[in-house]
Amino acid sequence: MHILKIIHGYPPNYNAGSEVYSQSIVNELIKTHKVTVFTREENDYVPDFSFRYETENGIDFVFVNMARAKDGYNHPILNDQFRTLISEIKPDVAHIGHLNHLSTGIVDVLHEANIPMVYTLHDFWLMCPRGQFLQRNFDGKTLYKLCESQENTKCATNCYSMYFSRNRREFDSAIYYTHGLTPETDSSDDLQNWTSWIRNRMLHIKQICEKIDLFIAPSKYLMNRFTNDFKLPENKIIYLDYGFPTQYLRPVKPKTNGFYTFGYIGTHIPAKGINLLIEAFKLVQGKTNLKIFGREQGQNTKALKEMTQTSKNEIEFCGEYINHNLATTVFNYVNCIVVPSIWTENSPLVIHEAQACKIPVITADVGGMAEYVAHNSNGLLFKHRDLKSLAEQMQWAFDNDNEMKKFGNRGYLFSESGEVPNIEEHCNELEKIYKKLRRNEK
Repeated sequence: MHILKIIHGYPPNYNAGSEVYSQSIVNELIKTHKVTVFTREENDYVPDFSFRYETENGIDFVFVNMARAKDGYNHPILNDQFRTLISEIKPDVAHIGHLNHLSTGIVDVLHEANIPMVYTLHDFWLMCPRGQFLQRNFDGKTLYKLCESQENTKCATNCYSMYFSRNRREFDSAIYYTHGLTPETDSSDDLQNWTSWIRNRMLHIKQICEKIDLFIAPSKYLMNRFTNDFKLPENKIIYLDYGFPTQYLRPVKPKTNGFYTFGYIGTHIPAKGINLLIEAFKLVQGKTNLKIFGREQGQNTKALKEMTQTSKNEIEFCGEYINHNLATTVFNYVNCIVVPSIWTENSPLVIHEAQACKIPVITADVGGMAEYVAHNSNGLLFKHRDLKSLAEQMQWAFDNDNEMKKFGNRGYLFSESGEVPNIEEHCNELEKIYKKLRRNEK
C-alpha cells in the first residue's frame, strides 16, 4: 500500500507532539508499505509554494516552502501543485495530521482523486482558528485567557483586533487611559472584515470535514469536544490513543545526586505554561532542582531564564533532546515530570513517554491531561492554571518520594501491565483502518 502522510512539520525541523508522532508511525509503516511524507519547510531564500524532493531511509519526502504564506489556510497555488503531485505518485490512502501552515484545499484535491482520507486530531485547529482556544488579546488582567467556544465576532474581537486600524474594545480603552493615552474611535469596518474572514474560514472548514472519511481522536476528551461542540458526526470519528516506540522507552532508575528533580519536556511557547512551573518551583521547600528540556526559542527562552534568577534552588535549561534517547538522557535524570500547560492539552506524548519509563507525572486537572493521569494513582493533578495548587502538588511530591515512585510504577492507566500502546500494535490498527477505507472507496 502507498500511504501519503501529511503533516505541517517533521523532525528534526519541527519536534512538537504531532510531528514526533508522525515520525513514529512513518518509521513503522515504511517496514511494510511505501510511504510519502508531504510537509513544510520555511526557506526565506526561495519562493513560497516551491516543492523540494528528498528520499531518506526509504521514505520519500516532499517539502513545500511556506516561509511567508504559512499563516493562510487555503492556497490555490499550493493546491494546484499538490494536484499534480497526486497524479504522479498515486497514493492509496492519505493520513492527515495537520493542515495548519499548509492548505485546507489539499482535502479537496484528494477528494477529487477519490483517495480515502484519515485525519488524526492533535488539537482544536479545525474548530478554533488559533488551534488551542487561548485568546490572543490581552485584557489588562489575564494573558492567554481560555475560550470555551468558537463564535465569529468573538474570535475577531478577542484574537484578531491587534490587526484593526483603530482600537475598539472597552478594556483596551481602560489600558489606554491607564497609560495616559486617548483611545481612538470604533473600528467597525475592521471588525466586520475580520468577522467575515473567520466566518468564511469556518464554513470552509466544515465543508472539507465533510470530505474526510474518518477522524481519529487520541483522547476521549477531544473526541467529545468535536462531536458535542463542533457537531462532527459520531460515525465519522473514533478514539485511538497514540502508539509509542517502546523499544527505547524503558523503565529507568533516576540518577539525581540526592536532589529531588522535577523535569519539563517540550517547546518553550506560552501555551505550555513553563512560566507557571518556574514560579511554582520557587515555592517548593527542600533539596530540589528543576530541569527544562527542549529546543531554545529566542526571546521566549531568554524571558524564562530571567524568571529563574530569583530561585533559591537550581533551574537548568538542558536544551534539545533526541527522541530515541529520551530514557537515557532525560528520564534518567528526573524524579517526576511536570506538564503545566495552560491550554487543555488532549493527549500529551510526554505523559505517555514518562509512564513508559515509570516516571510519575504532575499535570493539570483538565482535558486529556486528566484523562491519562489519575490523582494519587499514577501521578498528581493540580488545579488548572493555578500557581498555588501546582506548588502544593510539587511540594507533596518532594515530601513523599516513595509514594511518587509507586505512582510511577503504575504507569499507563488503561492496561493491566501499565504499558503504553506500542507503535507496532498502533500501526496494525491504522493498517486496518486504511484497508477498510480503501474497500469502501472501491
